Amino acid sequence: MNPPAEPEKCPQAGGPRSAASAHAERGSQGNRRTLPATGGWCTMGMSEGARQELGIGRDMTGCDRCAAEAQRAADRPGLGVLRAAGRHLNPPLKWAGGKRWLVPTLRDLWRDHAHRPLVEPFAGGMAVALGLRPGEALLNDVNRHLIHFYRWLQRGLVTGIETCNDKALYYRHRRRFNELIDEGRDDTQEAAELFYYLNRTGYNGLCRFNRKGRFNVPFGRYRTIHYTRDFSHYAPVLSAWQFASRDFEDLQLDPEAFVYADPPYDVEFTSYSAGGFGWEDQVRLAEWLARHPGPVVASNQATERVVRLYRGLGFEIRLLDAPRRISCKGDRSPAREMLALRWQE
Repeated sequence: MNPPAEPEKCPQAGGPRSAASAHAERGSQGNRRTLPATGGWCTMGMSEGARQELGIGRDMTGCDRCAAEAQRAADRPGLGVLRAAGRHLNPPLKWAGGKRWLVPTLRDLWRDHAHRPLVEPFAGGMAVALGLRPGEALLNDVNRHLIHFYRWLQRGLVTGIETCNDKALYYRHRRRFNELIDEGRDDTQEAAELFYYLNRTGYNGLCRFNRKGRFNVPFGRYRTIHYTRDFSHYAPVLSAWQFASRDFEDLQLDPEAFVYADPPYDVEFTSYSAGGFGWEDQVRLAEWLARHPGPVVASNQATERVVRLYRGLGFEIRLLDAPRRISCKGDRSPAREMLALRWQE
C-alpha cells in the first residue's frame, strides 16, 4: 500500500508546485503572496486528514483566506503573528519533569499578564512556553545542546539523517554526536538533528552527560517511535523568542517580565548539569526570584524546606497533586507540587 501523498507547498510560499495548488498559478495577482496562516500550505483540494496533520482550520479554504489572515497578522505584530500561525504545537522532545500537565493552571495565572514578556530560566522541554504562546519570550537552559536545538527550530529545521528505532544506528549516532561535541561543533545542524534522534530513541527520553561532557544515555526500549522530520511549523512561533544558555543570575530581565521558574526538584540526586543543582542553588534561585519586581511563579517538589524557603520570602504558596507517584511508603500516593506566587504590589 502506497503512503498518502504529502500535500505540497504553494508556490507563493516558496515550495514546490503540485496539481492541488496549481490554481494559485492561474489565479489573480492578489493571491500571489506568502501564506503564514496555513504555515505556507495552499489548502485548495487538501483532504481533511491533511488539514488536521498540518493544523489548518476548516474555515481556511484557499489562498484568499490565507492572504486575509496574513494581512490581519501584519496589522498586529507580536501576538498577531503568533495567532496567524494558528497551529497547536506539542513539545518537540521527550523531557523528564515536563510541565504540560501544569499548563492549564499556569494559563489562568498568565491570562492577565499576557502582554508581558515571558522568562523561563529553566526552559526544559518548552511545554509551558508553547502552551502560553507569549508574544515575547526569553527561554534559558544551562543545557547548551537543548538551546542549540531550539535555535535550529527557529530556522525551520528539516532533518536529513537516518532515523530508525535500531540499536546499532543509535550507538552510531551517539558516537557521532559526541565527536561533534569533542570538535566544538555541537551547534551545527547535524548536531541538532542527532540531538533530536537521541532524545526520541534513548532510554526514557533522558538527557545525561558524563564528566567529560559526552552524551551517555543508553538505547531505549520503545516498540515504535514516530519521528518528525519537518519542524518548519515551529519557526513562526519561535521567531520572536530569544534563547540563552547560562546561569539564571546572568540573565538580563525586563523588570516587567513574567517569570516562570521550574528548577530541578529538591531531591537528593540532581543531574541538571555537570555541576548539579543543590540546596545552595535552590536558595540562590528563590532569593533571585524574590528580587524581581514583576510577577513570578515558581514550581518545585513540595518538600518541607522548599515550602518554608519560599514562604519566608513572601511568596503565596499553593499545593497541587502532580501526575507522578511516590512509593517510599508503599502506598503510591500522588506527589505534591508547590506553586510559589509573587505579584507586583
